Amino acid sequence: MGIIVVEICDGSLITQIDLESILEAEYPEVAVIENSCLSFCGMCAKSPYAMVNGKRVFAKTTEECLEKIRKQIETELAVYS
Repeated sequence: MGIIVVEICDGSLITQIDLESILEAEYPEVAVIENSCLSFCGMCAKSPYAMVNGKRVFAKTTEECLEKIRKQIETELAVYS
């Protein structure tokens, strides 16, 4: 369906995990899109991050970032229920 869009920069530390497979398997409403740049210069190298429906989600570790992304997805999905 893809009502939630998760965008990741191909230079972000979040690419250490297969975010697309993880999130799209857990949430059929999610589409993960990898871009070459999301215009947050320098952030890619410093911490894992993603954009969830235009909202920046970041953390110190990849695992923590994944959990924050899941929480933001749940918040976004709550609008549709």
